[in-house]
Amino acid sequence: MPLFTYKAINALGETEEGLRDAPDEAQLIAALQAENYIPIKVSTASSRSFLGFGLGAKQNKLSQKDILLFTGELATLLESGLPIDKSLIVLMDLTEDNERLTKLISKVLEKVKGGTSLADALEMQAGIFSKFYLNMIRAGEAGGGLGEVLNRLGEYLESSQELKDTVSTALIYPAILLVMSLASVFIMLTFVVPQFTEMFESAGKDLPVSTQIVVGMAEWLQSYWWALLGVFFGVSSYMKFQMADPLRKKVWDGRFLKLPLFGEVLLNKETANISRTLGTLLGNGVSIIAAMVIVRETVDNLVIADAIGETEEQLKQGKHLSDALQEKAIFPKMAMQMVKMGEETGRLEEMLLRVAKIYDKQLRVAIQRMLALLEPALIITLGLMIAGIIVSILLAILSVNDLAF
Repeated sequence: MPLFTYKAINALGETEEGLRDAPDEAQLIAALQAENYIPIKVSTASSRSFLGFGLGAKQNKLSQKDILLFTGELATLLESGLPIDKSLIVLMDLTEDNERLTKLISKVLEKVKGGTSLADALEMQAGIFSKFYLNMIRAGEAGGGLGEVLNRLGEYLESSQELKDTVSTALIYPAILLVMSLASVFIMLTFVVPQFTEMFESAGKDLPVSTQIVVGMAEWLQSYWWALLGVFFGVSSYMKFQMADPLRKKVWDGRFLKLPLFGEVLLNKETANISRTLGTLLGNGVSIIAAMVIVRETVDNLVIADAIGETEEQLKQGKHLSDALQEKAIFPKMAMQMVKMGEETGRLEEMLLRVAKIYDKQLRVAIQRMLALLEPALIITLGLMIAGIIVSILLAILSVNDLAF
């Protein structure tokens, strides 16, 4: 379902901007009007974000930490015996330093006081909460255990955030190393080598081939350094264009999965995410078909998302989850065996959560293995490049002074 950005005036006369999925613009406008909004502007989210005009909607969205805070605090208040409306009022006081979160809670409280369920009130907040989150809340409200469900949601969000932090933290050092390496080579070629070029030219002698190459690179960088920026932005724009179309993105996602080491990291990440999401949903009473629909929407890789979609169709035909997944030959064999064991013992949700923990660890190991190869490779490459530049300059100096080895 396409994603749209909208700008509308609410019942209080305030202007709101946000993201929401809908079959088309007309149905989104009708849905907004049914919620007492006056639509001002509706447009496709992909085109706005591609052109760089989607910043307003992002600024209004809550961060993952805000949602985690909201979930944890609300769970504590509900489990202490407070009704939902009183819990939201107390929560507004607790989060008064966070303007965005307080504003959100105020809107949710207004809807809840009007008789709307918490899940529906959250769904009206411009696509801030995922379908997974909303379905968990609905399951908790239907089963009368909303506080417990919110606690599980908090654990899920915390685990997901830890996983993201693990990946991003692990990539910080290689990124810094790569930037410093490129900066060092650029400085040497544009500032250091030109200092010697005048001396070589005044000597009037032929320079060694290696020195000619280095001097040529230095002169090219001084004259056409902007071309590198052009290449960088060109490649970035090309990749954004490729990723904007689902068919092209699926091709790239398949290539990423086949990459050595990096593909293993991606597969472990998605396996952990799918297992945790599915296990959490099943543990809260969501049917396996509905859970698979939600899981498919949480997957970033379209090759894996399509496999989940095909698995969903096979489940409707009566197949077991483990058999349907094994036919796709995408997911790790150990994970499939554990899922099969969970089905046979009637402990599928418990086994899925165990798979998530295992592949969280596997992901950390895969990242460490990748970094163990990447960091020395970057250091050696940088050393060789700088050493090559220095040696070429020394050879030219010796040649100019008529020294021989």
